[in-house]
Amino acid sequence: MIKVLFVCTGNICRSPTADGVFRDMVDKAGLSAHIDVDSCGLSAYHVGEQADPRSREMARSRGYDLSMIRSRKINPTDYGNFDYILAMDDGHLADMHRQSPAEFRDKIELFLDHHPDRKGQSVPDPYYGGANGFANVFDMIEEASNVLLTCIRDKHGI
Repeated sequence: MIKVLFVCTGNICRSPTADGVFRDMVDKAGLSAHIDVDSCGLSAYHVGEQADPRSREMARSRGYDLSMIRSRKINPTDYGNFDYILAMDDGHLADMHRQSPAEFRDKIELFLDHHPDRKGQSVPDPYYGGANGFANVFDMIEEASNVLLTCIRDKHGI
């Protein structure tokens, strides 16, 4: 089983969006038995909460369901348990590199490094913006998720 973890600040906007989008792509590709998807936040501000209502609404409008996702804080064991640990922004990337045991740091990468045009960039936090911010984030996440799934399939032969 290949395990993929998406990480943002509070696990209510960016990472649950990536979780829901990528999980849907994995399901539609018939790979749910091979790829496990999860998300978490670096903070515990929203533990147990659903994704932001604006994220859920944007997801619904695009055919995704985030209703089952609940915020959780990253656990030290996640660094060893997941094969791909994807930071939504460069701040998350730096924090996880500091927190992670050295032997797991090579698993941590910037999610948009899988985007065809946004390598090295951060997924902007839509929390304080308007609806367009959420739409833009969904566009980025969908595009990067397609590339990520292709990379995983190619690397693991599935």
